[in-house]
Amino acid sequence: MDFPLVTDLGALRADIAIIGMPYGDPYSPEEMTNDQSNAPTAVRRASQTISLGLDRWDFDIGGTLFDGKDIVVVDVGDIAADPKDLKAHYCKAQAAIRNIVKAGAMPITIGGDHGVPIPIFRALDTLGPLTLVHIDAHLDWRDEVNGVREGYSSPIRRASEMNHFDRIIQIGMRGQGSARAEEVHAASAYGARIVTAEELHETGVAAVLKEIADGGRYYLTIDADGMDPSQMPAVLAPAPGGVTYHQALALIKGLCRKGRLVGMDIVEIAPSRDVHNITCITAGYLILNAIGAAVRAGYFERQN
Repeated sequence: MDFPLVTDLGALRADIAIIGMPYGDPYSPEEMTNDQSNAPTAVRRASQTISLGLDRWDFDIGGTLFDGKDIVVVDVGDIAADPKDLKAHYCKAQAAIRNIVKAGAMPITIGGDHGVPIPIFRALDTLGPLTLVHIDAHLDWRDEVNGVREGYSSPIRRASEMNHFDRIIQIGMRGQGSARAEEVHAASAYGARIVTAEELHETGVAAVLKEIADGGRYYLTIDADGMDPSQMPAVLAPAPGGVTYHQALALIKGLCRKGRLVGMDIVEIAPSRDVHNITCITAGYLILNAIGAAVRAGYFERQN
């Protein structure tokens, strides 16, 4: 998108900051660098075909991206990994998001696998209470896998343990994943609202939005396999019947209208499995629509 690169987060002056988090917490040595770690670069490259310029009319957004307003969007680069300290990048990620939030900017993160939102969740503790909205085919409530508690099967379980999240809504669940009966029971005991893909298609996004309190603060985490694979095929665990592009747009726009979307992430894109870059392009469109919806909701109006 040709947004300017800013690497000094201590002096950040922006409304929205896009950040890449390529690395999660691996379950095995082979996962230390996986295909999803290539996604931030792949999505950035695809952005060159998504938008021809900030002056162009976008029919999904309903106008130009910034709607004639003075909006500052920056790209702050990627969180680097340290092969000698596999936990260091989570600490760096948490610190980066804290700096972005402190600067009053909205973080939009490109993963990486679904472990990467865990440090993001922690860094949002000054913004609570928050409703976590989760698009995924899978529940992600495992307490641990191979002794790892902050991997891609555990982000929602970890969020449930953070006091600044007071509600969790999970959308698009279908098929089989890592969840066993005990994880489903744990999610139910917490009070997570699980909206299966079947229910979503039967009742629609509007019905889901009605269950989310107006005037709240929301964080949106999107696992690419939560989307229908006809629209985001580049995932390791494709499952038919997922959330459609227009359902995701309706959800994003609805959240921005209802209250404050404080941030979002898109994770689990495996670029080597993409078809004509459609997954990365779709991810880019979702990000653009989140920006456009936040602008139109008046998030960045400046005082005279």
